[in-house]
Amino acid sequence: MQKQKKVMIGLSGGVDSAVAAQLLLQQGHQVEAMFMKNWDEDDDEEHCSAAVDLEDAQAVADMLEIKLHKVNFSAEYWDQVFEYFLDEYRAGRTPNPDVLCNREIKFKAFLDYALELGAEQIATGHYARKRQLDDGSVQMCLSRDRGKDQTYFLYMLNQYQLSHALFPLSDLDKSDVRKIATESGFPNHAKKDSTGICFIGERKFSDFLSRFLSADHGPMHTPEGEVVGEHRGLIHYTMGQRKGLGIGGRANADEIPWFVVDKDLENNILLVAQGHDHPLLLKQGLEASQLHWIAGKPPTESTLSCQARIRHRQPLQRCEITSIRNGGCQVHFEHPQRAVTPGQSIVLYSGDICLGGGIIEQAF
Repeated sequence: MQKQKKVMIGLSGGVDSAVAAQLLLQQGHQVEAMFMKNWDEDDDEEHCSAAVDLEDAQAVADMLEIKLHKVNFSAEYWDQVFEYFLDEYRAGRTPNPDVLCNREIKFKAFLDYALELGAEQIATGHYARKRQLDDGSVQMCLSRDRGKDQTYFLYMLNQYQLSHALFPLSDLDKSDVRKIATESGFPNHAKKDSTGICFIGERKFSDFLSRFLSADHGPMHTPEGEVVGEHRGLIHYTMGQRKGLGIGGRANADEIPWFVVDKDLENNILLVAQGHDHPLLLKQGLEASQLHWIAGKPPTESTLSCQARIRHRQPLQRCEITSIRNGGCQVHFEHPQRAVTPGQSIVLYSGDICLGGGIIEQAF
């Protein structure tokens, strides 16, 4: 029987956290909720949905008769997440801010504040599973709904953060969550899932990025050196990108789609080629840095056979990890991987256990 505790649920205004809050109450916990506002730069009707989200969160809290705290972590988000996000783009890489957002905001700033308010644990609407071992350590595992599983974004969590976290949706499919929300009469039961940058939301990304970073136009080259167009700045492109290149319909050219296959940062050249599986897009391995192991320490083996994914929802890929030292490693895949992107995360698994992961530096 699970011990009943005082739990602070992060209530976002979405359907997942609403159902998570209800499940905690049904389990007998003493539940309060917290709504986090973390972006103040453009609170206008077109872009910022924080006001709508707060209204939905308050409506759910009122229905469940739980207290809703409101807190603004915008300064922490800017310093701990967004500055890194911009630095990575300046370096020509493609970061994943959601990973850092979870570590620094949802499971640090939120956790610290919740504990100050007397909570024993925090809970979120993430699709992930926690497993307590006999020695007191905690594992993070895949959720039941493998299509919605969010362990990819949570791999930077440590033992302290996980020990204080609850994931009430771990044994539910998304369809179950929608059904519970509908049957419960939640006003947000049909609200679509949030996408876009963590806490910033959906917007035209290139325009948003241009508000913070300048970029010089330059040529698009084929691998053979032929100029086939002009790019708007390397920060606006990522490996494997097809949309927005503007080089279709060339005279005397095949109608095969074009893709970004590399960036020449030194010369401000965007390399493009035709074909979804062009050889330059397929890599057998990669080097990763900033390794984080959820167990708190790296494996003792010099070579580790496991599975990995280099993007959210990618099927797990068999691989071998070597040269594990100084916070880095090499990853050798059983099958070549498409569009391995520096700045993104590679997350490692053993069966259903998320081991941790790191930041992709380069592919080979």
